[in-house]
Amino acid sequence: MRIALGSDHAGYDLKSLLVATLEQWGHDVLDLGTTNATESVDYPDFGEAVGRAVASGDAELGVAVCGSGIGISIAANKVAGVRAALVHDVTSAHLAREHNHANVLCMGSRLIGPSVALEALEAWMNATPGEGRHAGRVDKLRALDELANQ
Repeated sequence: MRIALGSDHAGYDLKSLLVATLEQWGHDVLDLGTTNATESVDYPDFGEAVGRAVASGDAELGVAVCGSGIGISIAANKVAGVRAALVHDVTSAHLAREHNHANVLCMGSRLIGPSVALEALEAWMNATPGEGRHAGRVDKLRALDELANQ
């Protein structure tokens, strides 16, 4: 699976760990930056980049990280077709994918530790997306996307 990742400077170290882990798991990673933790950059640029990669089909899924995860998730969600979910643990990650068919996972590097982040990533990747009783709700989310594009 091809997965796009992006972060600002605050999320760089966690993003680097996630990139290495996804590659180790056999995924094709599209690293959209940033390239270091010292040069201050703006999270909206990277949230948008991840969102556009997913929405365009350049990547099947996306992962975005900033200090709190809040700003980068807001930015990613501005891209039509993106359902970015800010998660803090295994349960929220699993439910984001299973209930909401989240196609972008967002985390805050200042709020989640590396081991919890890896567990959340694994839970999100392994969850069955938006099927069964959740399918109708996901369809409503898609309809909201279409409405926003008009």
